[in-house]
Amino acid sequence: MFSTSSLRPSPPKLSIVNHSLSSQLSSLSSLSLPATLSLSPSHPHNLSTPTHRLRIRAIDAAQPYDYEAQLSQAYSQSTKLKIAIIGFGNFGQFLAKTLVKQNHNVLAYSRSNYTSIAQSLGVCFFSDADDLCEEHPEVILLCTSIISTENVLKSLPLQRLKRSTLFVDVLSVKEFPKNLFLQHLPSDFDILCTHPMFGPESGKNGWNGLPFVYEKVRIGNDETRASRLERFLEVFEREGCRMVEMSCAEHDRFAAGSQFITHTVGRTLEKLGLESTPINTKGYETLLSLVENTAGDSFELYYGLFMYNKNAMEQIQKLELAFELVRKELFGHLHETLRKQLFGTSEMLQDSQVQARRALPTRVSQNGNALPTPRSSETSRSSKD
Repeated sequence: MFSTSSLRPSPPKLSIVNHSLSSQLSSLSSLSLPATLSLSPSHPHNLSTPTHRLRIRAIDAAQPYDYEAQLSQAYSQSTKLKIAIIGFGNFGQFLAKTLVKQNHNVLAYSRSNYTSIAQSLGVCFFSDADDLCEEHPEVILLCTSIISTENVLKSLPLQRLKRSTLFVDVLSVKEFPKNLFLQHLPSDFDILCTHPMFGPESGKNGWNGLPFVYEKVRIGNDETRASRLERFLEVFEREGCRMVEMSCAEHDRFAAGSQFITHTVGRTLEKLGLESTPINTKGYETLLSLVENTAGDSFELYYGLFMYNKNAMEQIQKLELAFELVRKELFGHLHETLRKQLFGTSEMLQDSQVQARRALPTRVSQNGNALPTPRSSETSRSSKD
């Protein structure tokens, strides 16, 4: 007789099941999972209880595109600017360091090849202006020399830029680039004229308290353009600059009496060959520092301050007049001192004789009345007689 139990399939051996289960756990453990996900087998060898459940401990971390990440990315994009620096010399590199530090996307173009320096600063360098403009930067920041600004501006392929591009200059004179922008840029472009009144030497220890002068020459009414302008100005506000909004004409008038005179005096002292001494005074240390700060700038910059600021010639004339007045006062005082030393005895004798004549008694007439003192004409007449 056949037993019904013999017809039933025999249950699998436990060792086989455990082996299969272990291999599955092993494969799951080898998966690359976030740290917040864990496999927690409660009883690996107990088949009667639910085992090997996947527990999700943090849903946000498990989502690659969660809402908070999207908000963070949106905020980063809203504050970041794509800024193209035209003229990547000392000053352009000086500004680029701060722009990169504030997480802006910085591009650069220059006649010289600064590829290696740009890479070290985190800047994308372009050797062709067309390639740069095709990147559609939001801001074109001109860091060229004053003398070369017009030629550089004319050479830019403006047709490759967005019509709302913001143009900014950082020249030491302001009316000249303002008129240049208004003359050569299409009316759709925004214009901001600025002057960071510091450089790589004076700003090497930070920009806190240093003046930043600007004029909003032409800014569109679009909210996006206004926001872009404020984001650019915030670059200098965040570094602690003293923000000064001023017209370009006012700037040039004040700068001629301060910056141009400073450079002129510094370069004049440089011609004297001033050197440090073992007994330097504080004032002399200030002069040496002035020479160092001004001599480090190129003569091209100094010439631009003179050539493109109509107030500079007046300051030169005033400086010459002031020096002449000091010289006359100095040599005039010296002349009086030397005269007294050389001719003091004879002049004192002459003075005593004059005083003696004035002290002589008046003449007396025959009747005893006093006669008036003879006049000079009478004296000369008597001497002739």
